[in-house]
Amino acid sequence: MAASGCKGRLLSFLDYKTEKYIVAKNKKVGILYRLIQLLIIGYILGWVFLSKKGYQEKDEAIQSTVITKLKGVSVTNTTESGVLIWGPEDYVIPPQGEAVLFVVTNFLETPNQKLGYCAESPKVLDGLCQEDKDCEEEKLVVSGHGIMSGRCLRRDENSTGTCEIFGWCPVERKYQRQSLLTNAENFTIYIKNFIQFPKFKFSKSNILETSDVSYLKCRYDEKLHPYCPIFRLGDITARAGYSFTDMATFIQWDCDLDKGYSECHPQYQFSRQDIATSNKNIAMGFNFRHTRYYKNSAGVSYRSLYKVYGIRFNIMVNGRAGMFNIVPTAISLGSGLALMGAGVFLCDMILLYIMKNGTAYRERKFEGSQQSAGGTSHEKTSLAS
Repeated sequence: MAASGCKGRLLSFLDYKTEKYIVAKNKKVGILYRLIQLLIIGYILGWVFLSKKGYQEKDEAIQSTVITKLKGVSVTNTTESGVLIWGPEDYVIPPQGEAVLFVVTNFLETPNQKLGYCAESPKVLDGLCQEDKDCEEEKLVVSGHGIMSGRCLRRDENSTGTCEIFGWCPVERKYQRQSLLTNAENFTIYIKNFIQFPKFKFSKSNILETSDVSYLKCRYDEKLHPYCPIFRLGDITARAGYSFTDMATFIQWDCDLDKGYSECHPQYQFSRQDIATSNKNIAMGFNFRHTRYYKNSAGVSYRSLYKVYGIRFNIMVNGRAGMFNIVPTAISLGSGLALMGAGVFLCDMILLYIMKNGTAYRERKFEGSQQSAGGTSHEKTSLAS
């Protein structure tokens, strides 16, 4: 008996079992079921495959290199420096052509500073004094320009003075800022960008592949010249909707590699970075100080102090690429088809617990088992050939 029982279990393993289907002739539930199917099919085809391209393998680990070069000349004429010609080597900081650079559009100059003794600026609160004891000798002035000498310099006994310091004198002067590099809007920036998607061994540049030597005399236009890498600064700020300040340039590469090499294009976006303070009078824009040192014929060291204002460019590159692959295609199809079960489950719940004849449907859908003295017997319909 035991041997025959084991043999029966082994043979039953080779049986093919199929699901039992019940046709419920209910038009309302049938329409609901077909609507759910149509919605799921529309989701799979429209959103998963067409919009999100679920049949593709993705690569978002873009590798990028950016090289920049500016061109343009401007003339300034100030009392301190006289007539000066400003070229890219003067107004681009740093001049190496990096992805983050600063373009000077205005400056304040304090010329001919040399080490010596002079009055601290009255704008420095820790440099104010009423008498000599307020200026402790050899003490650094907090947020100031030098070391206190121990003297308080006042115009008269009733006025507030400033401490005498040892430092680069005269200290930076405060005067009305005027627009000096008026031609800055006509400067041009050349942005060369190389990208690579290592997973697909795909690489490209934002420069058109051509033998036409006059090609790089173009100006970028989204429709007419999308592969022109030369931008006018005035156009960049206009596209961002702001005047010269802290700017960012985004280069976006969205490449569908199933369409071929020629369909992978760069897209440019321009925005202002310091938008949070754009409506305030303080902490707005970008500026910093730098100096130029020299010596006179007697060997005395001098320097000119520049406080420069302008545009700081951050050139950021993002991108992703996709190519057909059977694995994501199968996963997307499988997950979509699995959603079909949600329609079956919902319609079953309606037929079982909401419709009036739910009891009759329940009796047909679920078959019970009976316990007998000889063991357990199951109601089962077999199909044999």
